Amino acid sequence: MATLKDVAEKAGVTVTTVSRVINNRGYIGEQTRQKVQEAMKELHYQPNELARSLSMKRTNTIGIIVPHIVHPYFAKLISELESEAAAHKYKILLCNTKAETKKELEYIDMCKSNRVSGIVLCSRNVDIKKMKNLDIPVITIERYLDAGTVGIECDNYQGGRMATEHLIEAGCRNLIHLSGIKNENMPADARAEGFRDVCKEHGIQHREMLSNNKIYSTMDYHEYIRQAIREVPDVDGIFASSDLIAAQTIQVCNELNLKIPDQIKIVGFDDVDIAKYTTPMITTIHQPVHEMASWAIEFIEKSLRKEVIPEQLKLPVSLVKRQTT
Repeated sequence: MATLKDVAEKAGVTVTTVSRVINNRGYIGEQTRQKVQEAMKELHYQPNELARSLSMKRTNTIGIIVPHIVHPYFAKLISELESEAAAHKYKILLCNTKAETKKELEYIDMCKSNRVSGIVLCSRNVDIKKMKNLDIPVITIERYLDAGTVGIECDNYQGGRMATEHLIEAGCRNLIHLSGIKNENMPADARAEGFRDVCKEHGIQHREMLSNNKIYSTMDYHEYIRQAIREVPDVDGIFASSDLIAAQTIQVCNELNLKIPDQIKIVGFDDVDIAKYTTPMITTIHQPVHEMASWAIEFIEKSLRKEVIPEQLKLPVSLVKRQTT
């Protein structure tokens, strides 16, 4: 079995240099890095992950905690985070809480005991006190958490304004916003604020319809959407707070023989794949998920290097026009 010394001799460098390449520490020239990696490949050298984690007091693993792995938004985010983590030589430890507080706390403890290099937290019920003594970089995405290292979110307020202004420009005069979860405080709530402000500025009739935790957990919004349309029968424009809700709105409209976009126009939020797979395809607000994932991994590395990082990063959104408007 090849040793660190064997790799160093094969590559013509010192053992220290090989160690720095393996652990991604300090500056290493690209030519030197390639020589070491080629030598490792030729000798079939596998770094001792356990020994590395003991010496570094952490593993090359990043914990990702999400409430729903099957939700289209979180599925896309997980994929982007995994790609970014792999590009930085990290593996991921994926935790699916199903929005259960007990499971969230158990996964926090599991990440700590597994010596992860950082945590990307997309869950929403974690006890803040539990986070304060972790001594692990915690990056939150679209979540409020005072004890996190950095909070990353998109400009939800601007997205709400863009969606509403587009519906009004398209001729809508009686709007519904299918909004967030009742009694939950989330960055995405700013989408409703943007919706509300634009409607008031233009003197447009509007209604906000809140969902609940049960609907969020099952991801079945059909009856919630039916109830909204029953309560506002002359609705001609719907701003859905996610593409998942927008897709189910299309289904309900088809069920009620309401033509899209002739009778009702719809704008979603997120710009995940489902927005392109419906008929008609969904006009939506593009959330920069790739950039959010990239910054999350970058901030973990910067935090480990003790570099100065912001407490919050807010990224711009954009309108993607498709067939529902």
